[in-house]
Amino acid sequence: MEVLVQRFNEKYARTQVKSIRNFVQEIDWNNRLIGIKGARGVGKTTLILQYIKKNYSSTDAVLYASLDHLYFLENNLYSLAEKFYQKGGKLLALDEVHRYPNWSNEIKNIYDDFPDLKIIFTGSSLLQIHKSKADLSRRAVIYNMPGLSFREYLLFETGFTFSRIELPELLKNHRQLSLDIISKIKPLAYFSDFLKFGFFPFYLENRNLVEQKLSEVINVVLDVDIPQYEQVQISNIILLKKLLHIISESVPFKPNFNAISQRSGISINSVKKYITYLDDAELILQLHPCSNGLPQMGKPDKIYLNNPNYIYSLAGDRADIGNVRETFFFNQVKQVAEVNTSPTSDFLVNKLYTFEVGGKNKKKKQISETPNSYLVKDDIETGYENTIPLWMFGLLY
Repeated sequence: MEVLVQRFNEKYARTQVKSIRNFVQEIDWNNRLIGIKGARGVGKTTLILQYIKKNYSSTDAVLYASLDHLYFLENNLYSLAEKFYQKGGKLLALDEVHRYPNWSNEIKNIYDDFPDLKIIFTGSSLLQIHKSKADLSRRAVIYNMPGLSFREYLLFETGFTFSRIELPELLKNHRQLSLDIISKIKPLAYFSDFLKFGFFPFYLENRNLVEQKLSEVINVVLDVDIPQYEQVQISNIILLKKLLHIISESVPFKPNFNAISQRSGISINSVKKYITYLDDAELILQLHPCSNGLPQMGKPDKIYLNNPNYIYSLAGDRADIGNVRETFFFNQVKQVAEVNTSPTSDFLVNKLYTFEVGGKNKKKKQISETPNSYLVKDDIETGYENTIPLWMFGLLY
């Protein structure tokens, strides 16, 4: 246990609290069992350490441990919690729980046996709490942590705090809202950098290493996380990597499962499952037609990479700007609304609003006869009537 305490104290000392994500305010920290899921690199570990540093002046009653530490090769989690609790421990923060074989069952026992102990744990976006060995869904409050919004990125880059804007308010008052913002900053001066490297908060550590870290995130998810969770054969991981490269250069990618199956030699059912795994791992986004049932059950009309940073990481100079724009819109809006294929345009949001996304010279012809339709343009600071700047859809969360 001493080695974990030492490592925690080292991390505690190095943790900065200058740049804290707004997501910290989304969590009700009063709950006794809190789970935070999210893709690699979105900042789950940093968020927990920042919460501890802001709320606990002493580490005596707190212990942070990553469950991939060598300590757990010879020691079990329950025994650690028991020793910590007996010494007066109040908060046990457990990182990377998916790296520990029996994590859900032991956390359940810890929760039940030590009623005064608060537990926070993090896990991969692939983590399915209700399918774990011990169903924690009735005990734990689970939060899904996304990557940075453009609003959060602006806070880190400029120091200005802009309020989160609800979608109906954005559609109704976008011109005045944009004027208020551009009176303080020039958002387009930051937007292209956000698209290239600003979705993951690790860019704050060293911008020169962002491309390398993005590549590492993608490879670890494909080579380690997906095979671990879904029992995918290592030989078939090559197909997933090829799919990602194809998607990154598409405008966007329209899947043909039959063609993919014939070219790869993998069954259609397996191809469909692999697409689902990539989505669960937050490497891609699936755009489905609007349905009263469960849209995820059917074939997606289009597939995007999860965020624009991945496009630039995989496609580089071959990145299609139209694909980048649509990916940004989809990625940011899906955090607060349902996004589907539009029968007349690019996106249908909440089964009500139609959006056509393009550059500053994009015309309204395609949506001129569609009610509740909006033209979303890149490279403009302010809009007018039903024309809205693309960057403003990064202010929704």
